[in-house]
Amino acid sequence: MALDVKNLVGGYSQVPVLKDVSFDVHDGELVGLIGLNGAGKSTTINHIIGLLTPFSGTIEINGYQISQNNAEYKKQIAYIPEIPVLYNELTLREHIEMTIMAYALDREQAWNRAHDLLQTFRLDNKLEWFPVDFSKGMKQKVMIVCAFLTDAKMFVIDEPFLGLDPLAVNDLLNLINDRKQHGCSILMSTHVLDTAERFCDRFVLINDGQIKIEGDLAQIKGAFPNAGDSLNNIYLSLAKGEA
Repeated sequence: MALDVKNLVGGYSQVPVLKDVSFDVHDGELVGLIGLNGAGKSTTINHIIGLLTPFSGTIEINGYQISQNNAEYKKQIAYIPEIPVLYNELTLREHIEMTIMAYALDREQAWNRAHDLLQTFRLDNKLEWFPVDFSKGMKQKVMIVCAFLTDAKMFVIDEPFLGLDPLAVNDLLNLINDRKQHGCSILMSTHVLDTAERFCDRFVLINDGQIKIEGDLAQIKGAFPNAGDSLNNIYLSLAKGEA
């Protein structure tokens, strides 16, 4: 099991945002983290990637806990944030070099992989450019390239489709599927529910800092029989307080 979250209580102040949150992500699995704005998705992700410290509960990735082995825990994770985080003074080439150093990757192998990713996302002629000046979609592609350049076993992806053109969305989904086939695990937060419905293996629905339900699409539909026959309709029912 790649990710195991148990009885997580946490947040940004003394008042917890997350209330006894438990769920898991298995090896080779894509799990969609679904919920309204303010439901606790970003807070959950920030705890998983180590930006927040739990009030109580545990988060384990491939047997590592951040409190016990910070370096090994973080080496397991590649993170793609909703808002790209780039450095003003670094070119695209230097962003890639920094990723290689941060993850202690074999340089030759990493650059071979990087060139393939750059070609896939049509960035191979922009190595000497400064990504901070790119469009939103191009910045997102830089974050994707840097994440999938690594040997991470656990990918945490927050709203990856915002700003991406349809071709880039397809390229990203192909990358995710390839990594799944190699045993990697992906936790993806998204509001693009028609895509999530087609590609996610399971879903974690979070509402008001608590897990509403965890399961595959059939289990989710079964839990909300009056909400409609799609993830989008179930989501709308949650938004209206009908589910």
